[in-house]
Amino acid sequence: MLAPLEAILLVGGQGTRLRPLTLFTPKPLLPTAGVPFLAHQLARASAFGVRRIVFATSYKASMFADAFGDGSAFGLEIEYVCEDTPLGTGGAIRNAARALTCPPDAPVLVLNGDILSGHDITAQVDMHLSGDAAVTLHLTEVEDAAAFGCVPIDEDGRVLAFLEKTPNPVTNRINAGCYVFRRSVIDSIPPDQVVSVERETFPTLIDSGDRVLGFADSTYWLDVGTPAAYVQGSCDLVRGILPSPALPGPPGESLLLPGATVSPEAKITGGTVIGSHATIGAGALIRASVIADEATIAPGVTIMNSVIGPGATIAQGTILRDTVIGATATIGPNNELTSGARIWPGVALPEASIRFSSDA
Repeated sequence: MLAPLEAILLVGGQGTRLRPLTLFTPKPLLPTAGVPFLAHQLARASAFGVRRIVFATSYKASMFADAFGDGSAFGLEIEYVCEDTPLGTGGAIRNAARALTCPPDAPVLVLNGDILSGHDITAQVDMHLSGDAAVTLHLTEVEDAAAFGCVPIDEDGRVLAFLEKTPNPVTNRINAGCYVFRRSVIDSIPPDQVVSVERETFPTLIDSGDRVLGFADSTYWLDVGTPAAYVQGSCDLVRGILPSPALPGPPGESLLLPGATVSPEAKITGGTVIGSHATIGAGALIRASVIADEATIAPGVTIMNSVIGPGATIAQGTILRDTVIGATATIGPNNELTSGARIWPGVALPEASIRFSSDA
């Protein structure tokens, strides 16, 4: 366990890649394995010795305090700092730092509110302290690093460069979005300005000879910024692939929240969540999906790798694959939606109005 540690949690983004799910709810508050996404991060942070977290908010800022209050349910003290205008990652960290209480030489953990990670935060902080680093970055390996910040390191873990989203990455090791800063380094970021730690702060530190270290590991890691990744993250948590102390039930093929009604003839697998007071009809086949509160799924419906929003209704004969259905939408009988289709909240789709095959 670490000594009591302060953290900054970046939760200001609008989550545009997840629309329509984020039209009314910030991405970090989307229901994920039965609880708001951030509940998993907060529970893990608390388990690793974090005792105080400053939320760097912007989009729908008041909803975070409504969800988590003072943090006592997680053994945390939570402060909320709002950006009036977006300040970038560095600007957001600098803005939130005014609520920190630790001294200039103390480590400060910085977390991104859209990352699921199983890495050892204690080991990352230990590396930071023993290496007397300005910043220590969590690094993970991916198959294609072109869409991420590519971070080559030497044999001692020292970061050699920070190459943000380069088309020809020199390594498949990327920035995983969890940092340990020396508090004084955060204070050196210009206040009230748009600053990117990825494009400005980290390269500047490296060029000036400051010690920037990379904590590289190969544990579970997922950026949940797209609908497919969001569904995968929820399912992985339900199945226990990434253990979470916030999971409101035992790991398994499905998670049924209080008040859910599921026919014994329905088949629910793949880490699917069935929301509170949702209804699932006989013969429904639901695999690896998120079914929100008060949704109604008719008998015989097939749903795979999809999200069904709160209060949505899916009629008989419908097939949904890789689809997002917004809150209170109604999908009429015998529709077939697939390949990333998204239905906005409140939309009513008539019977058999969209098909991806001819076997209606």
